[in-house]
Amino acid sequence: MNPEAIAQYLRDHPEFLVEHSDVFVDVTVPHPHGGQAITLAERQLHTLRAKIRQLEAKFAELIRYGEENDEISTKLHRLTIELVSAEELASFQEALLRSLHEDFSVPHATLRVWNTVVTPDGEAGAPTSEEMRFEVADMRHPYCGKPVNEEVLEWFGETSSRLRSLALVPLRHQGQVLGLLALASEENERFYADMGTLYLERLGETIAAGVRRLLG
Repeated sequence: MNPEAIAQYLRDHPEFLVEHSDVFVDVTVPHPHGGQAITLAERQLHTLRAKIRQLEAKFAELIRYGEENDEISTKLHRLTIELVSAEELASFQEALLRSLHEDFSVPHATLRVWNTVVTPDGEAGAPTSEEMRFEVADMRHPYCGKPVNEEVLEWFGETSSRLRSLALVPLRHQGQVLGLLALASEENERFYADMGTLYLERLGETIAAGVRRLLG
């Protein structure tokens, strides 16, 4: 009888090992990590312990991700309250940029606004090309990755030559795009193509709702 037939027999007749429990004690197999031979029962224990360690590591990883998401949600909630409380764009923008820098460790961020009744002062209201506006209108999700848009890079002035990754977040409110939030870093992997964008999308929607409230 070949090994495959023996294995299939045991699968088809699980009662065999129950009726012949002495097999677990009498038959020995090599230790999984070398050394002397051990019984089938001991080998099974080693296998189960290895699986338990894998499950514990996976569980610890899930807990860590959950804690990180809770922390991000708390910070985003705190920022949302500040933005809702702002009575003018200057304080709105100040709260936004401060939170991005201090709470989310974003080294560089800038905001551009258009399609509003009132044109904001300062950088937020600086002119943007029609091509740029069409490009942002076509975005269905935030862009994360290498800097590819020269116009956006120019928004960061002298630091533009050192930037290695960007996150571009369209500000969309009730189907209309009101501008763009641009985040930047000198680190290649700070914003990367496969990173999740759920929180960025929520941030963009929150900013857009605030911009509409303040500027019409």
